[in-house]
Amino acid sequence: MSHRQVPRTGRTFAALTTVAACTAGLLAATPPASAAPGTPRAAARPGTAAPYPNLAPRPPMGWNNWSYYSCNINEKVILDNARALVRTGLAAKGYDTVTVDDCWMAKQRGPRGELVPDTTKFPHGMAYIGQELHRLGLKFGIYEDVGTLTCGKYPGSYGHFKEDARLFAQWGVDYLKADGCNVPRPAGRTKEQIYRDVYEQQSRALLDVGRPITFSVSAPAYFQYDGDAVWHRVIDWSARLGNLWRGGRDIALEQQSPATKWSSIVYNFRYNAGLAALQRPGRWNDPDFLLAGDSGLNRHEMQSQMSLWAMMAAPLISSTNLAGLSPEAREVLGNQEIIAVDQDPLGEQGKVVEQNDGYTVMSRRLGNGDRAVALFNAGDAPRTLSTTAAAAGLPDAPSYWLHNLVTGHGRHSGGTIAARDVPPHGTVLYRVTARAGGQDAAAGA
Repeated sequence: MSHRQVPRTGRTFAALTTVAACTAGLLAATPPASAAPGTPRAAARPGTAAPYPNLAPRPPMGWNNWSYYSCNINEKVILDNARALVRTGLAAKGYDTVTVDDCWMAKQRGPRGELVPDTTKFPHGMAYIGQELHRLGLKFGIYEDVGTLTCGKYPGSYGHFKEDARLFAQWGVDYLKADGCNVPRPAGRTKEQIYRDVYEQQSRALLDVGRPITFSVSAPAYFQYDGDAVWHRVIDWSARLGNLWRGGRDIALEQQSPATKWSSIVYNFRYNAGLAALQRPGRWNDPDFLLAGDSGLNRHEMQSQMSLWAMMAAPLISSTNLAGLSPEAREVLGNQEIIAVDQDPLGEQGKVVEQNDGYTVMSRRLGNGDRAVALFNAGDAPRTLSTTAAAAGLPDAPSYWLHNLVTGHGRHSGGTIAARDVPPHGTVLYRVTARAGGQDAAAGA
């Protein structure tokens, strides 16, 4: 996401450590009828848009430039990272969508009101980017905004939904991330009514364009601080209009400190974990990008984000310099057993079993009857963490097989699910199988 100047935030990343600690309490608790270029159309009655097709039956995976590169993008940056996805094997593991975020376009529309790529950054145009990505076996994602301007002050789609959707289809776009900066606020209408109307216009435009385009809705991120009743209602209609939605604050940027990045990860995890009841299979809560890579985070911190995002059935969208990916970061992002938890066909978001300011225990039901159980130490000192099979939602059984998805090791348990000396900022992630008496342990490994 790139809504850097959104008034809703009102707080800086420097305060995230304090905010994250306070968040524990929250957990308890072509196209269609769009306007002519430059002319806002009369608002359709809210709620009339058809449900968006289920184009993301599993959480999307891929890469986006924003957190690492921000506006410092060009054709070479995008395609070099796309090639690195393939070369590192990450594309084969599911990271298959490359999304170009804000600042890809010229500051003014063309003579017919059309979006125009910045020819200095993208001399061959965006259709070329799509062709090259498809040639690599990847999908093409692009960024726009439902307001008059993007967050970076480039032309938004307000008043141009039909035309822009048609153009994206012509370029071979497979995924649209629609931000919500600079949305006009006519008198006599609530903020929610206005946002719902423009996102419905965008949704209808994509529905009618004749190409399946996965739709990422950013509306809920602009209501995070408007009270839970409004925030959750916006998430509810966003799930009708698109396939996934950004729920709240952006993840930290590359130029920020490692401590700020870690606080950002914890904050986004905690707000998103509280939204489990609002997610359903094929409609995904999105807590923003994975920072594993050239970020200053240590191995435990990178592993925690990957594990917790998988527990939440979150989109796994990397934002780093993939060409410079360290072996550790590659191992974290490419852990197939953790990816399998994220992509589990049951599609349920994990739920918090126990939590205080220093740790969280989560459990997630998987399609074959197993449970994924995460023991997350958010504190600054090692600690032993535990729960029970019953608390994690597992059936009563003579024993349980605990398979550590990071180390690959496994062991039997009579019902306690525990990890000793979990390192600071570390997470132990188990796949837990209820075992009938006499079964061989290796069968569960």
